[in-house]
Amino acid sequence: MKTIGIFGGTFNPIHYGHLRMAQELAVGLNIDSIRFIPSANPPHKSTHNISASHRATMVDLAIANNPLFHLDDQELKRTGHSYTIDTLQNLRNELGHEVSIILLMGSDAFTQFDTWHRWQEIITLCHIAMVQRPQTSKIEPSRKLSPILENFLHNHYTETSDDLHTSPAGHITMRQITALDISSTAIRDAFEHSNSARYLMPDSVIDYIQTHQLYK
Repeated sequence: MKTIGIFGGTFNPIHYGHLRMAQELAVGLNIDSIRFIPSANPPHKSTHNISASHRATMVDLAIANNPLFHLDDQELKRTGHSYTIDTLQNLRNELGHEVSIILLMGSDAFTQFDTWHRWQEIITLCHIAMVQRPQTSKIEPSRKLSPILENFLHNHYTETSDDLHTSPAGHITMRQITALDISSTAIRDAFEHSNSARYLMPDSVIDYIQTHQLYK
C-alpha cells in the first residue's frame, strides 16, 4: 500500500528541526512521500502577523531539493480556521482509501490532541506517528495525557511499522528522532535582534526572510 506522510504546522519559520524530523520518519517508516501543509489560520497558534503565503513560500524553498518532500497549499485556499479534519477529508477524497496516510506530530502536540476539532474522527482517516521532542529524555507521553487520551492511545497503539502499510488508517506509533533542539520561536527572536540564524535553517529561507524583512 502506498504511504503518504502529512506534516502540518505554521512553519513560522521552517527550520532544520522540521526537515530532519520529516526525513528520519520518511526513512524509518518507509513513507513514499511527505506533504508539508502550512496552516493558514491555525486555531491553536499565533502566526505573529506573518502571512500564510510567506510561510508557504519558505517551506517551498526549504524542501526544493528533496524529492520525498512536497508542498501542499490546500489550507491557504480555504476560508476560516485550518482544521486538520478538513484537510484529511480532502486528502481522502483525492487519494481514495487504498493509500495509507500518516499524520506526523510531536508528542507535545498529542497531549492536546483531544482539544482538536472533531479529534476522535481523525484516526478514522489516517495513522498518527508521534515523535519525541529534544527536551524530553524518554518517549512517555502517557504521563502527560488526560485519561481519555491515555485510553485512546492504548486502543490504537502499535510498535509494528508494517501496520501502517497494511491499512489506510487507525494506528498510532511513536518514534525517536535525532535531537535537534531548534525552535521557530528562537529563530524569530534571532531575526528580531539582528542575530544570525545560519545553520538553523536553509540559506534560501534566511535569504527570503532578509529580503522581505520578516520578523523585524
